[in-house]
Amino acid sequence: MTIAPSTKDSTQPDWEPEYYNPPPSDLPYDDGEPLESSRHLYAMTTLIRSVEQAFAERTDYFVGGNMFVYFSSTQARNRDFRGPDFFFVANVDGSYERRTWTVWEENGRYPDVIIELMSESTASVDLNEKKEIYERTFRTREYYVFDPFNPDSLQGWRLNGELRYQPITPDERGWLRCETLGFWLGTWAGTIGRDNIIWLRFYDDDGNVVPLPEEVAENKGKEQGLQEGMQRSLLRLLQRRFGTIPETISTDLSQKSLEQLENLLEVAMEVKSLEEFLENLT
Repeated sequence: MTIAPSTKDSTQPDWEPEYYNPPPSDLPYDDGEPLESSRHLYAMTTLIRSVEQAFAERTDYFVGGNMFVYFSSTQARNRDFRGPDFFFVANVDGSYERRTWTVWEENGRYPDVIIELMSESTASVDLNEKKEIYERTFRTREYYVFDPFNPDSLQGWRLNGELRYQPITPDERGWLRCETLGFWLGTWAGTIGRDNIIWLRFYDDDGNVVPLPEEVAENKGKEQGLQEGMQRSLLRLLQRRFGTIPETISTDLSQKSLEQLENLLEVAMEVKSLEEFLENLT
């Protein structure tokens, strides 16, 4: 996003009394500037939608991207906009939509996590001007940058005790820990949209990628197919060993998880009678 040069008078405070110099009330939310590429758009929405999926049962956060963050009346008047590609705010009411993030309407809250998706034209601003603002004005706890066209570009910083950014050291996988979200940030090879490339994704502590809603649905479909296949295999085994099987067994097995069916398959191979198997079924 293009950033206009700041004309802020350093002698003027960021926060001014409402009766003295109130910010404009007609703040725009779209500057008409498109993202650098469709890849940048998919990269941004992937990060946002995966967080929304992971925290689907929660309303105590806000996640957004490519929207204006207004933080002072001077900035608002000068149209000196700061629009992070991805940002997360913890412990706020996330039950309603915002078209902008306006700090003075959010009890002074700034983003806790920001990710900028760099390009050749924005890298200098993202690594210098924006980084300084996120550190010294926003006090954003964690800041990350990544170029969707460069898989080796991931960097991150975290505020230290003196409220200054310190680089986050990657682990042996090259991932960076995002403490605020409780996730890792790392690269992932796969297809999103039409592009089969290296994407920036969140990972849980077990090393599993934080899924998108469509990936959750696909995995549920796969698991259901595996469960049905395991159930059929188990019924065939019981029929081979013990002959006719009551229909109630099929109903009971349909309510078991895949792991439970796998355990019951082992039981079916060891028991001496159908009655003994039924004892393990309950």
